[in-house]
Amino acid sequence: MAGNSWDGIEEFAAVATTGSFTAGSRMIGMSVTHMSRSIAQLEARLQARLLDRTTRSVRLTDTGRIFLEHCQRLIAERDEAIALVSEADEPHGELRITCSTAMGERFVAPISRRFLVHHPRVRLSIELTNRLIDLVAEGYDLAVRTGKLSDPRLIGTRIATRQFLTCAAPAYLDARGRPARIDDLDRHDLLVGTTATWQFRVGARDRSWRPHGHWRCNSGRAVVDAALAGLGICQLPEFYVLDLVAAGRLELVLDAERPSAEPIWAVYPQRRHLSPKIVRFVDLLKSDLPQMLTGAGGG
Repeated sequence: MAGNSWDGIEEFAAVATTGSFTAGSRMIGMSVTHMSRSIAQLEARLQARLLDRTTRSVRLTDTGRIFLEHCQRLIAERDEAIALVSEADEPHGELRITCSTAMGERFVAPISRRFLVHHPRVRLSIELTNRLIDLVAEGYDLAVRTGKLSDPRLIGTRIATRQFLTCAAPAYLDARGRPARIDDLDRHDLLVGTTATWQFRVGARDRSWRPHGHWRCNSGRAVVDAALAGLGICQLPEFYVLDLVAAGRLELVLDAERPSAEPIWAVYPQRRHLSPKIVRFVDLLKSDLPQMLTGAGGG
């Protein structure tokens, strides 16, 4: 095979993974023209078509699908080898992280600042969004996520848990009564955030319950403010409300049916060896996040 055997492989894998030349070019920082030329030259060397191109889409051929699996493994092993050697003494290079907005602002961003104090050669970027980012397609190293994991391409390390609490202002409960059962919530004004269903645990069984919101907002802090104003009952992660409950400004509701704690995960693409910068950042999350979650104030 003439030419450098690596030429075009990374470009092909990027386009195949993202599904377009434009997205693939953004993923590895090359121009669309370069991507197209490199892949065409790779196909010429292989004497096989890897991609079917139309004006609207790019699709793998059967040969391309088989070749992609080998290319992804080669790229991962190359990156792992470079990382293990180059970061043996001190992690460096780019670390791309994504997290939900609330969790990121309150916890992951402060942890990342502490990480950089100890590892100044790392360039760290955090994308805070409630959109579920495809780590593989969009080139991220790590995500912090909650709940159940469903993507088989990803591995999750449990770094903490979060507890949801159901509560309301004492003045609201004095006026409207205190629910004794979950179904009593139907007769109350409910304040709903980003979570469409509320979770409870009745005996040994978990129960999901869908609130019919009297008031909705995708900001947990705004939901807290509405609860403090006496507008109704809310269910939120404890870091929003724990201090307010301790101060008597909010009162727990249905605490005997408090749901099981929800896991929080550090999630990353499957690799045989993790880069040291990822390992050390995950270790810092496991060390710091549990204390921050239970010590954060909601007021």
